[in-house]
Amino acid sequence: MAQIADRGKAPQVLTPDICVIGAGPGARAAAMGAAAAGARTALVMPEHADGHPFHDGGVPAKALIAAARRFACARDSAVFGIDGTAVTADFGKLREHLRDVTAALAPNASAARLGGLGVNVFTGGARFADAHMLTVGETTIAAKHYIVAAGARPAIPLIPGLDTVTALTEETVLGLDGCPRQLIVIGGGATGLELAQAFRHLGAGVTLVEARRPLGEEDPEAVEVVLTQFAREGIEVLADTAIREVGRGGDGIRLTLETPAGARTIEGSHLLVAAGRRPDIDGLGLDAAGIKFNADGVIVDRRLRTTNPKVFAIGEAIGGPRAAHAAEYQAGVVLGNTVLRLPAKAVDALPRVTFTAPELAQTGLTEAQAMQRHRRIRVLRWALHDNDRAQIERDPCGHIKVIADTRGRILGATLVSTDAGEMISAWTLAVSRKLDIGAMAELAVPYPTRGEVGKRAAATYFSPGLKRPLLQRMMRILRRA
Repeated sequence: MAQIADRGKAPQVLTPDICVIGAGPGARAAAMGAAAAGARTALVMPEHADGHPFHDGGVPAKALIAAARRFACARDSAVFGIDGTAVTADFGKLREHLRDVTAALAPNASAARLGGLGVNVFTGGARFADAHMLTVGETTIAAKHYIVAAGARPAIPLIPGLDTVTALTEETVLGLDGCPRQLIVIGGGATGLELAQAFRHLGAGVTLVEARRPLGEEDPEAVEVVLTQFAREGIEVLADTAIREVGRGGDGIRLTLETPAGARTIEGSHLLVAAGRRPDIDGLGLDAAGIKFNADGVIVDRRLRTTNPKVFAIGEAIGGPRAAHAAEYQAGVVLGNTVLRLPAKAVDALPRVTFTAPELAQTGLTEAQAMQRHRRIRVLRWALHDNDRAQIERDPCGHIKVIADTRGRILGATLVSTDAGEMISAWTLAVSRKLDIGAMAELAVPYPTRGEVGKRAAATYFSPGLKRPLLQRMMRILRRA
């Protein structure tokens, strides 16, 4: 059984088949997969990362979102005949919930568990000495292949005066002892929207500021559904807005803005900066290893190989999304290229989910992307308003949009709905396997479920054909037979 390395021992040189750098889900998936395949495997993780679920795609933040959503549902249940006026949020109990989730998941990420699975785990700062060797304290590692899965950290934008106030990040905001009176959120990406709505559900006043369009890479029609719900809940979203200055004002924080309507000043008790993340690759010595990188991360090809053929990179280290499933998928691609010696290439049909209420999930091409790549497409829709389960739960907000080519091959799907993240997997399979729309139209879907909207949308592909005169005559003949 592999032992966890002790940096206090005499200098040593190890020669594993695979050396993984990082502590997140992609790093662990790569290390465990390599060890399971019989490769001699080393994993180098930062000292603070042992068993720390912040590396699991923001698990504590998702736990906060789940708690806030349940609080909002309990408070707003009058439509079901339930009086929720006495519901209150106990932040002490909420923090216990976050700690319990963290504690429950910590063993899965621990160095001890990985060591038991055959991975030689090192803790400390990793740095390439040259194109072939990596140093960790007094230990030198000369591996056949390296996998950089170093993750990312919150990016702090260069805004005048931001350094003069206390700015929370997506991690430190989870340590608040109480609900903010008025929260200002900088950043209209998935994390900014998720946390803005969570704190609004818990009772905070919320204003969100975004320099461009919120969720800019997503389907605009689906984004509008989310933003309309934000407006219903009293969340103010200031899009296409520049922040001229940040400073102290009154009892809190003041932002001077330039909005499409002109100059404006807003004040809040707390400020959350959720303006994206930057790859955590500083200090790895990538230059010494001949690995090219830029502000977006390590540069890789379709096989996820860097400019050093011995080194691969995955996840947020290459500018990927903060999504455990994406990093784990990429780990499999790299193991195919290294351990299994297959010419595996990464594909684009990976789902992504924004965990707002309603959730927004996307896989494959959006409508705009499909129109750019294909001469003609079919856009198939079905509204949650016409779904029995959504009406039963009094939550008929949203729709599905399926993109197909003229031959019926599924190119992509967008879902905006409660549990959209749960429903997108079937469409990811359809896109990755290049399924025909008929396969989804013929699928037997349990009733009543929200998943029925996909089947209904797929069936509309055939609706125009049912109106052709020849087919209608044939159907009349069959009915008379």
